[in-house]
Amino acid sequence: MTMTSSHTQTGQSTRMRKARLYDKAMANGGIVSIALFFIAVCIFFSLFTNVFLTAPNLLNVVRQSAPLLIVAAAMTFVITTGGIDLSVGSVLALAATLSAACLQVGIPWPLTVLLMLLLGVVTGLIQGYFIAYERIPAFIVTLAGLSVIRGLALLITGGYSIPVNPESPFTAIGQAWFFGIPAPALIAVVILAAAYVTFNETPFGRYVTGIGANAEAVRRAGVNTRQVTLFVYVISGVAASIAGVILAARLGSGSSNSGQGFELDVIAAVVLGGTSLFGGRGSVVGTVLGALTVAVIANGLILSHMSPFFTPIVTGVIILVAIWLNFRLFKGAVRSR
Repeated sequence: MTMTSSHTQTGQSTRMRKARLYDKAMANGGIVSIALFFIAVCIFFSLFTNVFLTAPNLLNVVRQSAPLLIVAAAMTFVITTGGIDLSVGSVLALAATLSAACLQVGIPWPLTVLLMLLLGVVTGLIQGYFIAYERIPAFIVTLAGLSVIRGLALLITGGYSIPVNPESPFTAIGQAWFFGIPAPALIAVVILAAAYVTFNETPFGRYVTGIGANAEAVRRAGVNTRQVTLFVYVISGVAASIAGVILAARLGSGSSNSGQGFELDVIAAVVLGGTSLFGGRGSVVGTVLGALTVAVIANGLILSHMSPFFTPIVTGVIILVAIWLNFRLFKGAVRSR
């Protein structure tokens, strides 16, 4: 009996080790693959243009991709729970529009920024409530949010851009440089570091992953899954608002047409980084690489003198291929277990 039980325990521990190794391989495999793809894209464009690998261009890529990096980090939490947020582009536009409008009527820029953060919280709370507590699918809720919020931005501006006074300190958020690094990039780095720590080192991050993998098991463990889900959409709303503030400050105006198709770039970045669209698996590091890949492709196409209308075609193909690979990997993981 003793030998039989010891053999059983040994077999169980071996299977557990194999399962852990498989989970690590699945997580790190996605990061390695997107890292290799990112390097390949950089090499490809460096062969077609001499400007691509210059320091000014690379810094410009990082500066322009800051809003994408910030929102993609938040979207990693959303998609890891098994949800999606299609309204981020519209929230970005509304935040950019209201930032410029607030500054025009004389509201101090620090208060304007705080109001935009509050805007992100409110949009996240409203959408998160319907998703978490009313059990309406996230796709439907955020698709409605996309339309309503974009409509509000258009209503406020009448379809025109609202200029920001170039002398306003507000513009430093998007245009200033510190130690040779653009301010938007520094903001993005701080937010990405916070997202990484939250996702990987805190109970909240584990709850997010657990909800995507098995929400009922997490609920039975005593976790308020509805509250966690609600907070995930608040994070997404705040991130989109921050992106809107940065964009308005960098461009010196707020436009209701900002961020059209932005949600597709964000989703492409997240799924390219290895986050499962079915929930339960995500990577902030992978998302960063995915966002940089999307930004580099857009920049490289422009430097190669290709039509800017070609960029959404490439982005759409990337999303399709990434989702297809995501689906194949997910099915493979289910079979192996």
